[in-house]
Amino acid sequence: MSGEPRGGRIVVVGASLAGLRAAETLREKGFAGELTIVGDEALPPYDRPPLSKQVLLGRVSARDVGLPRRRAVDARWRLGTPAAGLDTAGKRVLLAGGEKLPYDRLLIATGTRARPWPNPGEAALDGVLTLRTADDASRLAGLLDAGPRRVLVIGAGFTGSEIASACRERGLEVTVAERGPAPLVGALGGTLGALAAAQQRAHGVDLRCGVTVTSLRGDGGRFAGAELSDGSRVDAEVAVVALGAVRNTEWLAGSGLAAGPRGVACDAGCRAFDMYGIVTDDIFVAGDVARFPHPLFEYQMLSLEHWGNAVAQAEVAAHNMVSAGPDRRPHLAVPAFWSSQFGLNIKSVGVPTFSDQVVIVQGSPQERRLVAVYGYRGRVTAAVSVNRAKWLEHYQSLIESGAPFPPGPGAADGPGPPMSPVPSAVPDPAVLSHGPSVALTGHLPDRRLAVVHHQDG
Repeated sequence: MSGEPRGGRIVVVGASLAGLRAAETLREKGFAGELTIVGDEALPPYDRPPLSKQVLLGRVSARDVGLPRRRAVDARWRLGTPAAGLDTAGKRVLLAGGEKLPYDRLLIATGTRARPWPNPGEAALDGVLTLRTADDASRLAGLLDAGPRRVLVIGAGFTGSEIASACRERGLEVTVAERGPAPLVGALGGTLGALAAAQQRAHGVDLRCGVTVTSLRGDGGRFAGAELSDGSRVDAEVAVVALGAVRNTEWLAGSGLAAGPRGVACDAGCRAFDMYGIVTDDIFVAGDVARFPHPLFEYQMLSLEHWGNAVAQAEVAAHNMVSAGPDRRPHLAVPAFWSSQFGLNIKSVGVPTFSDQVVIVQGSPQERRLVAVYGYRGRVTAAVSVNRAKWLEHYQSLIESGAPFPPGPGAADGPGPPMSPVPSAVPDPAVLSHGPSVALTGHLPDRRLAVVHHQDG
């Protein structure tokens, strides 16, 4: 890296959690140069997890979920102005309004957006919406306040399941349609997917698995119901499309970076790769849009839509942006996430989808209180707790140390019958309605390239 690491111009594209925490860390690490933060939304950075929980339950307003500031960042904010392109040769970010922002170093933290309903005409029906932004949550909360006779949730991943949980807690009738065999199965596999299905049905959800929604019906421009692939139909007044996320990488087309639908590829130090697998030294990536290797998971490229990962990766990226080579550090945090739905507090460490077997080491599905440990090729790769989180730190240490699977005794907090490992039954994401919040995206390169041999003249 040329020049003074703590001077110059840094542009952060993405004004959400990762972008804000990176900006704060830059200042904490002594960056004294010009800092510009670009965001496509007009709102300052806010917290997204409450949108599908507290906001939908009416406990907080969608306007009251702003992220707390750890320190002043002394930045020039360009909110409501999305990035439209990147000129890596000229080191300029192109904004939608035509402005060009020069940079010495760039952080890409553009995150994801909700995957829309594929039929634009049906998606435009009044009462059909997605949930990703504060405006989305405010609109959906208003629709739920009106007391619809039934809500249709399309997709039973974490977001869809949390929306369904909020509807039932409000006393609303809700139908959940999922192409896969069970809710959450794409993230947690078959054993806990079966538990999630039983829990939803016990709470009165009309859960339809193994089906797809083939069309949305309208009546005078308003959503009125849906047709399903099994020939049935659902009459409802609100439809929430929860089909997963789309990574915001389109603005990088033509930039020469290794960017595509699966994210922007980077090394463990958050430095972006170009399309030929050469690491850059002035462009960094963090948060949901990043695609990075992790040694605990055979150096496969991971894409994570997790709050904790966005914070940890942003801090590493910012540190490395203002540090000389020997002082840079890798982003090696173990992935972790949590969800609260239908009376279940679900916490996870590791990557449950990176598994071939799972064993319940504490509790049982019947108790609705358990710890499940996942393994791949004889090594512990993940652990998930349901209403029983106090031992999760122990299993995280097993993941970090590459402990053998199945794990030995040492964390059980009560007697119980011995249980044997079973297949984790993680389905191919192609058979699910919802996209995964953890994606194992293979190894570089991201696309097939023609190799051009250059000759010196």
